[in-house]
Amino acid sequence: MVKKRKKISKPKARSKAKKPIKKRASKAVKRGKKSVKKSAAPKKAFELGLEKIGEVTHYFPHVKAAAVMILKNSLKAGDGIYIKGHTTDFKEKVNSMQLDRVPLEEGKKGQEVGLLVKSRVRIGDSVYKL
Repeated sequence: MVKKRKKISKPKARSKAKKPIKKRASKAVKRGKKSVKKSAAPKKAFELGLEKIGEVTHYFPHVKAAAVMILKNSLKAGDGIYIKGHTTDFKEKVNSMQLDRVPLEEGKKGQEVGLLVKSRVRIGDSVYKL
């Protein structure tokens, strides 16, 4: 006579019911008893009437200098510039400008000049003339 083995039952896996997806909150921010809507997005440089004159092509962190390709017009020492990028946003006066390690008074269209900057810039940041 052959004995039958008892089947050992494994505990069944519990079915995980999917939780309902919560809807995102509206853009109203609650402060105290009143709700205040968020303000409109900040204005872009071209909306402020600024002219894009160049683009950052490289950054040298040890000397805090940016290589800028001048795309339009010219840039003189003493001019005010506005540098805007994904994480960059500041205004500055051009104090020092060089081309091939030679001090320069004016950079013209098509030249790639070096500028001392007060903050880190990234490749692709736009340079506007104030």
